[in-house]
Order: sequence, then C-alpha cells, then structure tokens
Amino acid sequence: MISKLFQFLSSLRLTVVLLGLGVVVVFFGTLGQTSDGLYVAQERYFRSWFAYWTPHGSAFPVVPLPGGYLLGTMLVINLLVAHFTRFKWTWSKSGIFLTHIGIILLLLGQLATDMLARESIMSFREGDTRNYSESSMDFELVFLRSAGSNTLDQVVSIPASRLKPGAELRQELLPFAIRVKEAYENARIRLRAPVMDSNRPPAATQGVGARIVIDEQPPTRTMDARNVPAAVIELSGPSSLGTWALSGELKSQTVTVEGTEWRLEYRPVRDYKPFALTLLKTTHETYPGTDIPKNFQSRVRLRNTESHEDREVDIYMNSPLRYGGYTFFQYQMGKEQLADGGRGTSALQVVRNPSWITPYLGCILVGVGLLVQFLLHLTKFIARRKPQVA
Repeated sequence: MISKLFQFLSSLRLTVVLLGLGVVVVFFGTLGQTSDGLYVAQERYFRSWFAYWTPHGSAFPVVPLPGGYLLGTMLVINLLVAHFTRFKWTWSKSGIFLTHIGIILLLLGQLATDMLARESIMSFREGDTRNYSESSMDFELVFLRSAGSNTLDQVVSIPASRLKPGAELRQELLPFAIRVKEAYENARIRLRAPVMDSNRPPAATQGVGARIVIDEQPPTRTMDARNVPAAVIELSGPSSLGTWALSGELKSQTVTVEGTEWRLEYRPVRDYKPFALTLLKTTHETYPGTDIPKNFQSRVRLRNTESHEDREVDIYMNSPLRYGGYTFFQYQMGKEQLADGGRGTSALQVVRNPSWITPYLGCILVGVGLLVQFLLHLTKFIARRKPQVA
C-alpha cells in the first residue's frame, strides 16, 4: 500500500491533473469575481482548501472545486515525492533539480504571502504626521481612556467580527459589559427626519445615536468602494449606560463611568509603527487637457526616535519607500491642493510582506535551472557531432 501511495503521489499523471484543475479553478474564480468581487473571490477560490461555484442569483452550490491551498500543497508533495523516488541525483539532471526547487519556492512563497502579508493605507494632508496605517477592509471597536497629559491613551480593541447580534462581550480593562443589539456589514448613517421617521425610533438612546437612523445597505463587492459597518451596543456597568450607535462614518463619542471618561470609536484596524511620517508636499500633475495622471508624488519626512533618524524622502509611482520591513507605495492623490489655499492629500499603500524576496529567488532558480539544462544538452549535442570529411 505504501509503495502504491508513493507511486501515485509521484506520478506525472497526477501533475497533469493538478495543473488542469488549476486552470478550472482559475476559470470559475474569474467568473465568481462578477458577483462576489475580487477580494471575496480570492478568499473563496484561491485562499481555501475546498471551494464551490454558484451561478449568479442561485442560492445552491453547483460545481465543487479544490481550493488553491489544496492544489498548491498537492503540487509541492508531487514534486518532492517524485524527486525522492524517481529521479537520480546526477550532474546531468542538475538543471531539472534547480528548476523544480524554484517552482517549490514560488508555491511556498505564495502561501507565505497569503498567510503573512498585510496591506493597509496611510492617508494624510500636508502637514499631518502619522505613525499608523489603517486597513481598507477590517474594522474594530475601540475604547480609549486618557491616562494623563504625559501618558499615552489606554486602548482596548475589539474586532468587528466579534460584534454579533446577541453577543455579550467583557474585557477585564473595561468597567462595563458590552451587549450587541444590532450589527450591519454595510450601512448608511443619516439624520433622523421628524416627519419621514416619525414611526421609527432613533438608532440609540445616547450620544449621536439619539439623532440618527441606520439604513442597512447591501454589501459592496467592487474594488473602488468598501463596506462601512455599523452596530448598536448597550453598555452596562452597575447599571445600564444606555445604547450607543457606532459606525465608521461617525466620530468618537464619550461615556463617563465612575468618574473616568472613555471614548468610543468604530474605526478601521490600525497598524502602529515605531516611526512616523509627515507629509510635507504633494505633487499632482496630469497631462494637459486630460485627467490622466502624469506624476503623483509625495515628499515625506521620516523620523525614528529610536534610531535618531530624520530625513526627507520622495515617494512616487514606481519609486516606493522601503523602511522597517514596510514598503510605502504612492496609492492615491487628492485634488484639494488645486484649490487656492487647500492642503494636498495623499494616500500611501503600506505593504508588509516578510516573504517578498521568495518569488524573486524562485524565478532566478527557475531561470538558472533552465539555462543550465539547456547548456548541458547543447554540450552533449556538440560533443556527439562527427567531423565532416571533405
């Protein structure tokens, strides 16, 4: 049985089947983008072990599929087992070995990127300083307490994924419990209209929630828009502190408990960094008579108190800033600076990928392996040629 198992795992037929299934998954994953959007399709078809394709408008899965993780894992196993059972370690096969090692690095590098890579956005105006970037998709409920003029705020963060209707959350650092009344994946906040909303109660009893209503919206899947989640929670200490409406569109609200003031925020997840960037100047140039970008450029000041580093850097298209394990790309540029007296705005895409060098190494090994194998065959071919007799 073990011999048959190794024979199956090392067979070339399995390689062909896995590559064919990869083409099928890419095909259905591309179809899935039309209804689910790019990010959801990536999670469903390529960052999973098993997947299924559902036609648009249908509630039932139709085509079961292997996920990208399963296909990648099986391809790596297939290559490794084939090398240990079928290939002989000889100099004449060195190019093949290098090529296969490069392919394995590419597969493992993609897995490491999916597991470890993080992307976020750093947005600011000219003159603003940021030491954090924000997620474009994930939100968190944050409670902040000022610990004094010379001390940083105490921050208690709760992921939005835990805000489920009916859930009761407790944190030992908070003097109150949190009961989730309502939660929305995507919602729009508007002021309560006395006539139109006469039969509709306010979203909450405390803070700004007493003056607004929450309209649930269908989740958006497009790349140029994002969901803005909202929730209604009840805070309860020794007694109820009322209900509070939270949204990514609302500013922070304040609640006082036992003489201590806490601020409530529902905001994108933040990634704090040990250094800070100050936006000094933005350059927004387009081709004459069009809106086509010609040059988007941000001049920032990088300050790191730990390393005593203080310098200015230009970030523009195809010229990112790499520092501290992060890569800062010029992502978007606002047009406010075109108006008289307006401050320019810039958005930098911040990428942290510890395995960023793996694809480069994999491609180099594949290229070197193919070149070595070609030269070995060429050398043998030249050596076998017989001299022509006149």
